[in-house]
Amino acid sequence: MYEILTDIIGNQIVAYVIAAALPLFVFILPFALVAVLAERKVSAFMQDRLGPMRTGPYGLLQTVADILKLIQKEDIVASDTDKKLFNLAPILVFAGSYAAFAAIPFTSAYIGSSADVGIFFIIAISSLVVAGILMAGWASNNKYSLLGSMRSVAQIISYEIPAALVILTMVMLTGTLSLSEMTEMQTQYFWNWNIFGGAETGIVKILLIPFMLVGFIIFYISSLAEVNRTPFDIPEAESELVAGYHTEYSGMKFAMFFLAEYANMFAVSAIVVALFFGGYHSPFGYLGNAIGIDWLIPVEQLFWFTVKGTFFVIVQMWLRWTLPRLRVDQLMNVCWKYLIPYAFVNLIIVGILTLL
Repeated sequence: MYEILTDIIGNQIVAYVIAAALPLFVFILPFALVAVLAERKVSAFMQDRLGPMRTGPYGLLQTVADILKLIQKEDIVASDTDKKLFNLAPILVFAGSYAAFAAIPFTSAYIGSSADVGIFFIIAISSLVVAGILMAGWASNNKYSLLGSMRSVAQIISYEIPAALVILTMVMLTGTLSLSEMTEMQTQYFWNWNIFGGAETGIVKILLIPFMLVGFIIFYISSLAEVNRTPFDIPEAESELVAGYHTEYSGMKFAMFFLAEYANMFAVSAIVVALFFGGYHSPFGYLGNAIGIDWLIPVEQLFWFTVKGTFFVIVQMWLRWTLPRLRVDQLMNVCWKYLIPYAFVNLIIVGILTLL
C-alpha cells in the first residue's frame, strides 16, 4: 500500500502517514456503526422489544441511514459560542481516541507502532480527549454543557489513577511497556495468559491468579468510567443535563463525539485483552500452524483479537441496561475510597510475589 500511495501522491511522508492511519480508520468507522446498532438491539432484547426494524432487513441499515443524515445536516453554531474552540473540540476528542489505536497490536503482522513505551503513549495521548471535552463544554457557553464537561474531566482524571496502578502492576509483572511484547509473552494458549498468572510457573503462578483477577476487575471498572459508560455516565445524564457536554452540537460534529465514544469503548477493551487475555493470540493454537499456511496465522490473530475486544464492548452495553447511574458523590467514593487503595495494595502484593 505504501508504494502505491507514494506513486499516486508523490510525497513519501504523506503516503507513509496515510498507509499507517487508513487501515485503523477503515476499522473504526464500520465498528462504530455496527456497535451503535448492536447497542440498540441489545437494549431492545433486554427490554423485550425489537429495536430499529424499518431501515433495511431487520433494521440492519439504520445506523448507515443515521450517519448519512448527520453528514448532510446543516452546521449550526450558536451566536454566543467561542467558535474556534467550539469547532476544534470534536476534532480533538476524535483525534485523541484515534491516536490511541496506534500502539494497539491487532496482529503480529499489523501493529501501528511497536514502540517500547506503547501503553504509556496510550495513557498520554488519550488525555487529549479530556482537553477536548472541557473545551466543548466551555466553548458552548451553556451551563448544562459546562457542568457536564467538568463532571467528565473530574471523573476521567480520578479513574485514570487506579487504571494506571493496574497498568503499573502489569508492567512490573512483564518488565515491558510495549503491548506487543506483553502479548508475545502470553503465548498462544490460554493457560499462559496474564489473567492466569502469565509466564510464571509453580506456586507463584497459582498465587498470582486471584491478584490478576482483582487487577482486571479494577481496570475494567475504571475503563467504564473513562469512556463515560453506565453506571458512570453522569457527564451526559439526560435527566439532569440534557446531553451534557455535546448539548449544543449537531450534524457531523455530534457524529465525531459519537464515533469517538465507540472508538474509546473498543480501545479500552483492546487494552484489557492485551494486558490480561492474551492479546491477539488464539486460546487453542493456530490452524495455520497445523496445515502449514503461515499467512493464515495473522488472519486468525485478527479474528481472535476482534472477538475478544467485541466481547468486552458487549459487556459494557449489557451493564448499561443492568445497573443504575451513580450519583456524583458515589462515583468519587468508588474511586478514591475503594479502587485506588485496592489497586495500590494489589500492586505491592504482585511486586512481592514476582520478586520471590
